[in-house]
Amino acid sequence: MRRRILTPSTTATSLDVRGFHKKNPAAQEILETIGRTFLQGYAYAAEARTVAQAEENLETVPRRFRGFAYEGAAMGYAVRDGLPLGGSGHLRAFLAGKAARHDYMAYIGLGWAMARLPRFRWPDGAGIDPFARWLVLDGYGFHQAYFKTSRYVHEQYRDARFTWPAEEMSWYAGRAIDQGIGRALWFVGGTDPDVVVALIEKYAQDRRPDLYSGAGLAAAYAGGADEAELTRFRDLAGECRPQVAQGAAFAAEARVRADLLVPHTELATLVFCGLPAEKAAQITHDTRPGPEPFGELPAYEVWRQHTAGEFAIPGRSQ
Repeated sequence: MRRRILTPSTTATSLDVRGFHKKNPAAQEILETIGRTFLQGYAYAAEARTVAQAEENLETVPRRFRGFAYEGAAMGYAVRDGLPLGGSGHLRAFLAGKAARHDYMAYIGLGWAMARLPRFRWPDGAGIDPFARWLVLDGYGFHQAYFKTSRYVHEQYRDARFTWPAEEMSWYAGRAIDQGIGRALWFVGGTDPDVVVALIEKYAQDRRPDLYSGAGLAAAYAGGADEAELTRFRDLAGECRPQVAQGAAFAAEARVRADLLVPHTELATLVFCGLPAEKAAQITHDTRPGPEPFGELPAYEVWRQHTAGEFAIPGRSQ
């Protein structure tokens, strides 16, 4: 009953329903499978009596798409925690289990839940890891661009003074949301590099580095483009190539950490970063700072900048 009441229809992820660009049938199938898998994971969380039961189901999902199932399950548990009479502690228990290896995706799923829950049901940002809280807003941004495409993509709307996780961080929240919007643009553009770049270039120039970073992450994690298309996207990114590489390296880290490395991620890091996926992921380890803030910058942004700086070295990602 919980599954039937809480789980959105899979038709919501159809490219025809969403009005997204259709490059070719193969790319369309990949993007729609990702959407269906996300909702499958959501449904597993909605119906499960225990976290172990949900994990058992999630582990049956094919490796290429399993991270999206964990993302959906995290959203499902966050929604259960946020609903009246839904109980509490579901998400915490989920994150303490096998989802710990999928924490990047799980926190993004929490951002999806925030987009569906009333603000007074949102989690306390102060209680979330200082790196993970920005992944939550990345997930929120993806949701808004995916489901409110006209406003967030075609009108380039930006949330003004978004006061989660805290008022003093509101200036950076919009940037984290843009990183999620950038990921969504890979879907909205149907993995077609020319279409995705055309969408990004309609935004104000100061927003484009974050958008390119998100799109690079999606290209590496979700896939859907061949080597020639990835190369074209890298080249069209121009001065934002280091941000594309940074996004791809973060995608590689997420897949390596979860033991879900697949050929299309390997290809993307070779094109965007000039390195195999495991070496690109290692750079994210080597450049990760401590959690303390660095002046006005959140440690998460310092991490992103340091990682992008590694790929700005001449010749590395050419």
